[in-house]
Amino acid sequence: MGLTRTQQTIWEKSRLLGAGEQAVQLTDAVCAYLVGRIVLDLGLEEKFPEVPDPLPPFFDVGDLDALVLPGVDAQALFERLLKADSDADTYYACLAALHKARLKYESILKTQPLPTLEQVGPRGLLQFGKLSPAGLAGFLFWRKWFFDIDNRAGQETGYLFEPVIAYAVGGLPVPAKKSPVKRHRDARKRRQIDCLLGKRAYEFKIRLTIAASGQGRWREELDYPIDCKKSGYIPVLLVLDSTPNPKLDELSRAFKARRGEVYVGNDAWNHLESLAGPTMARFLAKYVRDPIRQLLDQATPALPELLAKMAGTDISITIGQELLHISRRPQSPDGEPEALPEDVGDEVPG
Repeated sequence: MGLTRTQQTIWEKSRLLGAGEQAVQLTDAVCAYLVGRIVLDLGLEEKFPEVPDPLPPFFDVGDLDALVLPGVDAQALFERLLKADSDADTYYACLAALHKARLKYESILKTQPLPTLEQVGPRGLLQFGKLSPAGLAGFLFWRKWFFDIDNRAGQETGYLFEPVIAYAVGGLPVPAKKSPVKRHRDARKRRQIDCLLGKRAYEFKIRLTIAASGQGRWREELDYPIDCKKSGYIPVLLVLDSTPNPKLDELSRAFKARRGEVYVGNDAWNHLESLAGPTMARFLAKYVRDPIRQLLDQATPALPELLAKMAGTDISITIGQELLHISRRPQSPDGEPEALPEDVGDEVPG
C-alpha cells in the first residue's frame, strides 16, 4: 500500500535537522537502525527476522555513529512496521527527533566557539588577587565555556522536549502566531501553547524553581490560565519534578482558580501515559521518564572530582573515574547559536 501523505512527511522530515555546519542528516543505515530499535522495543522481532537482536542500545553507547543497521531497505522496513503497529509512525518521529538532537549536541560540543578573554575579562575584577592572573584567566575561560555549552543544551532541549511530549500524547505544539488563545491584556497578541489537545491547553514544565523571575515574566506565567479560560480552553499545568516550592504552589492555585487542571511529579507522568496509549507510553517511559529518573536517583550532594584539560584544540573532561573526550572542530569566535525556528514543532509531525 505504501505510505500515506502524513507518513511520507514524517519519513522525509525525520532525516534532516538544521542547516549549516551543525546540521544533522540521517542516512538510510541510521533510519533502519531506528526502525529496528522500535521493532525490538515493541516486541515485534518475530515478524522482522532481518532485525538483529540485540541491536546496539540507543543509550549507553560511546559512539552515536555506531547506531546503524546497514544492508536493510529502511523505508520498506518502516512501511512494514506501520502495518504491525499503527502508532509506530509517531514513535519513529519522536525517536528520530531525539537521536538528531543528540547528534546535533555532539556537533555543538565540537564546534561551539571558545570564549575570548575580551568577553569575560572584566568579570575577573570580582576575584582579582584570589588567584594569579594566569590562574584566574584560565578559570574565567573554563567557566564561560561550560556556561556556553550548558546554555546551548538548555536551548536544544527546549526545541526537542515540548514537541516530542506533545506529539507523544496526541496533541500539537502551537506557536503564538497560530494560537487560538488570546492574551486578555492585549487581544491583538496570542499565546504560544506547549500542547493543544482538544479543548485543553497544556503548559509543560520540567521543573519550577524557587528563584524569582522578573515581575513581568512571573505575571506572564500567572496570566496563562486566565488567557486560556477567556479563550474557551481548559488550562492544564504539567510539572514533571515534584520538588515543592512556593512558586509551584502559587502557579497551581492560579490554574485551579480558573478551573484548570494541575499534574505534578508521578501524577504528571501517569497523566501523560494515560493520554499516550500503550505504544507511545512505552516511548515516554523508555526514552524520557526512565533516563531522567536514573539521573535523579544518582544525584548526590557529594560531587565527583572534575578535571578539564585542553590539548591543542581537543578537550578532555574527567568526572570521577570516567572520561569524556571532545575532538574539536572550532568555528570562528563570532559564531552565534541559531534562533528557534517558527516551525520547530514540525520536526515531529503528527
